[in-house]
Amino acid sequence: MRHSTLSKKDRINFLKSVPQPDTMAEEIHSGLARDNKTLPPKYFYDKQGSELFDRITDLDEYYLTRTEIGLLEQHIAEIADLLGKNSLLIELGSGSSIKIRFLLEAIRPKAYVPVDISYAHLLAAAQRLANDYPWLTINPVCIDYSKLWSIPISDTGRRNAFFPGSSIGNFSPSAALDLLKKVHSVVGERGGLLIGVDLKKDAERLEAAYNDAAGITAAFNLNILRHINRRLDADFDLDNFTHRALYNEPAGRVEMHLSSKTPHQVQVQGERYDFKRGETIHTENSYKYTVEEFHHLAALANFTPLKTWTDPLSLFSLHYLVAH
Repeated sequence: MRHSTLSKKDRINFLKSVPQPDTMAEEIHSGLARDNKTLPPKYFYDKQGSELFDRITDLDEYYLTRTEIGLLEQHIAEIADLLGKNSLLIELGSGSSIKIRFLLEAIRPKAYVPVDISYAHLLAAAQRLANDYPWLTINPVCIDYSKLWSIPISDTGRRNAFFPGSSIGNFSPSAALDLLKKVHSVVGERGGLLIGVDLKKDAERLEAAYNDAAGITAAFNLNILRHINRRLDADFDLDNFTHRALYNEPAGRVEMHLSSKTPHQVQVQGERYDFKRGETIHTENSYKYTVEEFHHLAALANFTPLKTWTDPLSLFSLHYLVAH
């Protein structure tokens, strides 16, 4: 067993990425000014939003997390053989870094690079992993992973990326293709990508996953307004909105909305936005794919599917792709 002589503090080294401008205000104003109002879903993930999402993953209705974990548990030996030992392991949207533990224990990477937009959540997860894996070097990157072009670390070995949770579904197919191309540039030729993708299925099961009986997904959706209030001196009254989620079958996606209960006005940095009763803010899409549809998308980004695993009910899929 390898042991590091470095302290936990020395093994958690935040990497400096290319500085990114803070575009939150511009993106929020742009989305609210549209005839059909929108908000970027990445702004769900402040500290409270990240904690709420962790609770969503434990819900009975939310099959995605437990099904993906089941696939990892069942096929970890085969997955480890494909990823190989001692590679650099990069996780996009690492969150609480729960699923990555299967890979850390199976392949013992030379370094782990979690990438997430929520600094507090990222640091807390890195500290837990440093406690549990004394041999592991952790290089967190706090950035919007959709803007990631490179990993600023000196390493000439093989790179594998891990992108769990079907987060690729939060992007339109064209934006998903753009992101896969960026991942290709990060892992380089012959690098790998292990990615979770939710599959198309009946509307009842899909809508239940985003309309849980406990109201945790509703709280998560509404929290984006609280985040905007805090960051941009806005005055959204959360009681004026209600959560809605529906499956848009022709588009192949679940849509989340915040619906205005009453006519009212909102101020964001002094800019006024009017809401009619029943008007919605479109906060998130979650695109679903067939295995064949996703393989076609991956091929457009110059990834070759080497292996795909699905559960017995064909709810979810896990793919290992290699960049060529």
